[in-house]
Amino acid sequence: MDASSAAQFRDAVPGEFRLVLVTGPSGAGRTTAIRVLEDIGYETIDNIPLSLIPRLLEGTAPDRPVALGLDVRNRDFNATALIELIDGMVRDPGVSPMVVYLDCASPELIRRYSETRRRHPLAPDETPAEGIARELDLLTPIRVRADLLIDTTELSPHDLKAEIKRWFEPDISGRLAVSLQSFSYRRGLPRGVDMVFDCRFLKNPHWNPALRALDGRDPAVQAFLAQDPNFAPFLDRVRDLVEFLLPAQVGEGKAHLAIGFGCTGGQHRSVAIAELMGSALAQAGWPVSKRHRELERKAGEMPGPADKVSVA
Repeated sequence: MDASSAAQFRDAVPGEFRLVLVTGPSGAGRTTAIRVLEDIGYETIDNIPLSLIPRLLEGTAPDRPVALGLDVRNRDFNATALIELIDGMVRDPGVSPMVVYLDCASPELIRRYSETRRRHPLAPDETPAEGIARELDLLTPIRVRADLLIDTTELSPHDLKAEIKRWFEPDISGRLAVSLQSFSYRRGLPRGVDMVFDCRFLKNPHWNPALRALDGRDPAVQAFLAQDPNFAPFLDRVRDLVEFLLPAQVGEGKAHLAIGFGCTGGQHRSVAIAELMGSALAQAGWPVSKRHRELERKAGEMPGPADKVSVA
């Protein structure tokens, strides 16, 4: 698949059902990819049984693309049936399917399972290596059939998000893109930010036992912060400032503006502000991406080094 093919798929065609099928071995990053597609405007369903896909295609095509996550753990998953389903959609003039296969080398999958201490779905009573070998063998025909193959072996979650956006995000040429990053001051400022806002003066949810394990994306944490009398004025003033600066940045020919929000641990206050700012700017029509550095580091949606991107 080349860039022109991706652009043709992204472009809306009246009456055409645009469908992205995302699959690959467990631990390769399917959940991360589905979340990114949802963030950029796709209607998403994860872990959908194959038998339900034909019913999904019935009726009027939606006005935005649909992304489906396919997992071998589904009771009716069958590689042959999936390929037949894909071939049938290709023959249907009203459907435009694309198969995305997230690949990953076996040693890296084993390492990820070792770090998360999860059992492999195809080997619940055996070692992850045995389950991984079975799954890769099961998925081989689908890997060959894929329209887009992304090797996630050496990708961090942030790298994978960027790669998915590169292929599937709508064309925003001519618009300044805004990236928002939350971070912990303990680990230093993130690289490449154009401006930074310090959120440490806000009341800290860390000291509330019911909120300590949550993060700033959680509504309970945001509701707690909203009770701080400084929270709403701070958010309003920062939003006004950024919305004032963005057109000026466009006038200067900038294509990208990176804004950092920091707090002590990078888990609650900075994350909440970045999330709410992202929503406000997106509603105002600006292309926005978000990264929560410390959450990626702690949770590791898909652990792995962040050295390079590899796409086949």
